[in-house]
Amino acid sequence: MLGMLAALAAIWIGFHIASGGLFLTPRNLWNLSVQSASVAVMSTGMVLVIVTRNIDLSVGSLLGFIGMIMGVIQAEILPAWLGFGSPAIWIIALAAGAAVGALVGALQGYMIAFLGVPSFIVTLGGLLVWRGAAWWVTSGRTVAPMDATFRLMGGGPDGAIGAFWSWIVGFVACAALAVMLIQARRQRRKFDFPLRPFWAECFLAAIGCVLILGAVAVANSYPWPAGIVRRYAEASGITVPEGGLFISHGIAIPVLIAIGVGVVVTFLAKRTRFGRYVFAIGGNPEAALLAGINTRWIVMKVFVLMGILTAIAAAISTARLNAATNAQGTLDELLVIAAAVIGGTSLGGGVGTVVGAMIGAVLMQSLATGMILLGVDTPLQNIVVGVVLVVAVWLDTLYRKRIR
Repeated sequence: MLGMLAALAAIWIGFHIASGGLFLTPRNLWNLSVQSASVAVMSTGMVLVIVTRNIDLSVGSLLGFIGMIMGVIQAEILPAWLGFGSPAIWIIALAAGAAVGALVGALQGYMIAFLGVPSFIVTLGGLLVWRGAAWWVTSGRTVAPMDATFRLMGGGPDGAIGAFWSWIVGFVACAALAVMLIQARRQRRKFDFPLRPFWAECFLAAIGCVLILGAVAVANSYPWPAGIVRRYAEASGITVPEGGLFISHGIAIPVLIAIGVGVVVTFLAKRTRFGRYVFAIGGNPEAALLAGINTRWIVMKVFVLMGILTAIAAAISTARLNAATNAQGTLDELLVIAAAVIGGTSLGGGVGTVVGAMIGAVLMQSLATGMILLGVDTPLQNIVVGVVLVVAVWLDTLYRKRIR
């Protein structure tokens, strides 16, 4: 984890210097966080998939398919029944997307777990099937615009919570971090496990709070564009000062969604029987089966969860674009798998962390954003991402050999 954070810091500093001071600006970092959200959400589920010694190559195509379904529902079907602007439109569209994701995940999981078809083959077929299905839904048309409330999940000036609530979220996160450290210390003392020095616990809490509040400060430093501020002031009857009116974006809603998903999936992985079974299956499938774990059912549930998380990512992506397109999610499977592996998830199964995968998603998006700022062509960007993925797997192989 420390090595990955050091690599992320080195990438940020390197791109900042190479771009002439453009990378580490509030605007770029805010956009980076929003662009990382959908991949980060899917990477949390990919961790569990890979931990069980499987793979899912279909997530990018499935994202495009679900995004197209949600787009058609809210732009063409529901307005005819409920009228444009109905508060139920975005809820029904999101629920339908989650249901489709769960059904597709269940179908692929059933074929893998109960029919014995390798996950590589099933999801490779899914990559082709769902990409074609996305085109089939609208015969290649782009569907737009999305419901106004639904668009909030994509970020933008309206899709952020503002400075005040961002600080509230930051302080609540700091309090939660302190409670987690205290609870962990009590648990270790209860079972007579070795304890870190008290000063070390305080140091960790202080560093964590500094990072959290620093991230909030960066989000609050990014103002609304002047044109949007002017229209907002005119609509609200506010006089704009001569120097301009500063209105902060604050933390973007898709970032909060990604963080919430990360917290929930981390809880599932570390604090539930389901999570323990997932890691037991990845560590030794035969021993898990002999121990009485229904390995087939657990694997199927992992793919159902992956489908639901892909639906959430599809909602974020569609809302950010304010359109459902046939190119949506292209090559996202590469980014998601790379994020999980770079974050410490072993392709051999049994090892992985949700937090590491989310940091890996930010790292992958940082590479893409930095190369865009430097004017690097798209083919070369894909080459760099592919090389990073191969190097990450190679380092994972070396690490596993060292552990043995």
